[in-house]
Amino acid sequence: MSMRRTTTTRRAMAAVSMTAALALALAGCGDDGGDEPGTEGSGAPSAPASPSAEDKGETQQEDTAAGENVDPDVKLAETRGQGGMVLVVNEVKRDSGGFLTIQGAITNEGDQARTTTPWSGSEVNIVNKNPNSVAGATLVDKMGKKRYYVLRDTDSRCLCTTSITSLAPGKTTPFFIQFPAPPQGTTEVDFSLPTFATTSLKISG
Repeated sequence: MSMRRTTTTRRAMAAVSMTAALALALAGCGDDGGDEPGTEGSGAPSAPASPSAEDKGETQQEDTAAGENVDPDVKLAETRGQGGMVLVVNEVKRDSGGFLTIQGAITNEGDQARTTTPWSGSEVNIVNKNPNSVAGATLVDKMGKKRYYVLRDTDSRCLCTTSITSLAPGKTTPFFIQFPAPPQGTTEVDFSLPTFATTSLKISG
């Protein structure tokens, strides 16, 4: 599985918007896990997936990455979703600057191609800005009673893998997601991605 690091441009973007992104993400945290982020606002529907990509069952990733030096044989967690989809987490690590980065891969073990639209979540502005992404993921710190949403910049672009148009049977796509890092005392969180069962993750670093 080919994995590559988040681009320099995206890192620069994240640094510029870190204060706003963290403020937005933490504002969404509830004292009991919180509700889903608001769905206010409207916009044009997400652009349709490229026919050639869907016909071939391939994935497209634009300016997105899963990091280098992540061992695909290390399985920290596995959770199953609808239609034979399997999500494996390979790394959960605190980064400098207050990030928590989750990296892994999703495989279609079913017998039909699957769309990835639900993974973007239900927050209208996020869905429109990040079509076919994993921006709908959340973390819950049960000890701290906080829910964390995927980091995004001031234009609502997520710090996560996008443009995963579809997965054909037997196909795998790598992913990465960045969240605000929970307090140092938090060593375990619950990870959720729409259509997949919730799984617990141990934090390293």
